[in-house]
Amino acid sequence: MPIRVAGARHVVSVLAFDGMSPFELGSVAEIFGLPRPELDVPWYELRVCAQEPGRPLRSLGGLSLTAEYGLDAFAAADTVMVVAVPDVRGDLPPAVLDALRAAHRRGARVVSICSGAFALAAAGLLDGRTATTHWRYADLLRRRYPRVEVDPDVLYVDDGDIATSAGSAAGLDLCLHLVRKDHGAKVAATVARRLVIPPHRDGGQAQFIEAAIAEPPDDDAIARSMSWALEHLAEPIAVADLARQAHMAPRTFIRHFRRHTGTSPLRWVIVQRIMASLPLLESGVLPVEHVGAAVGFPSPATFRHHFTRIMKTTPSAYRRAMCGEGGSPHSAGSSPPRVPLA
Repeated sequence: MPIRVAGARHVVSVLAFDGMSPFELGSVAEIFGLPRPELDVPWYELRVCAQEPGRPLRSLGGLSLTAEYGLDAFAAADTVMVVAVPDVRGDLPPAVLDALRAAHRRGARVVSICSGAFALAAAGLLDGRTATTHWRYADLLRRRYPRVEVDPDVLYVDDGDIATSAGSAAGLDLCLHLVRKDHGAKVAATVARRLVIPPHRDGGQAQFIEAAIAEPPDDDAIARSMSWALEHLAEPIAVADLARQAHMAPRTFIRHFRRHTGTSPLRWVIVQRIMASLPLLESGVLPVEHVGAAVGFPSPATFRHHFTRIMKTTPSAYRRAMCGEGGSPHSAGSSPPRVPLA
């Protein structure tokens, strides 16, 4: 639960650094820094902090900013946020890590957005916990900090006193979630309407991962079977069919396939079918119930089951997220769908 004193303002600190993108910092400022007297609740007090307060910090695009507060104020806040790190492969200043540890020991809520999870992990705050980061950095976070249970599929993870979010825009999802925890769903929904964003997004970042279907090498028996499968996804595919393409007995093929890919042949086929369904859903041409059949699923229910398991959202929700409420892409010269603000 967040630290709360009746009638007191909840202080949120965010760490700025040289070379940062203004987007993540701006997202935090928009949620926690903008006064909202119309909500009639004690709103947050935002403090932008830096390791060297008063020294101009460069931002992307030629913007410069100067943080008024230092690391002491950063560690003393009720909610402490790291929105990114300068280098996901580099080391952070010991003073920053000490400030994070001090804040956590004191009972602050510690939050990261995108690559900011690397700072929390470096401070040891994510050991033995589930956390997330941008899907591009998930494997690196797992390798650098093996004691962290990395979930690359979700938009955010709330572990009570520590919360982490996925890539940049997912920081808005997490910030709204924190507002919802602190002030309730009605207040969070009002803030979301002011920002013209949904108060809650279905699914996770799995739906945004670049999972292109790559052609494997032609001179490999397993690769031959994979290439054949990609050309026949709309047809029934059994292990025996794949094994025949590799000129192997089915049991031998399964063993070699697992060693080659780390998964079973049929699980791999299911994933490829889901990936092949994405452009069909995004195009808005086929009805959702026909998309599954077009990529080889025997029924709409089977397609929906596997899609939801892998993508963490439903096919219909994915189409709405990618195409808008109308379920079809916006064409040039057409009027975009209109969504009421209230």
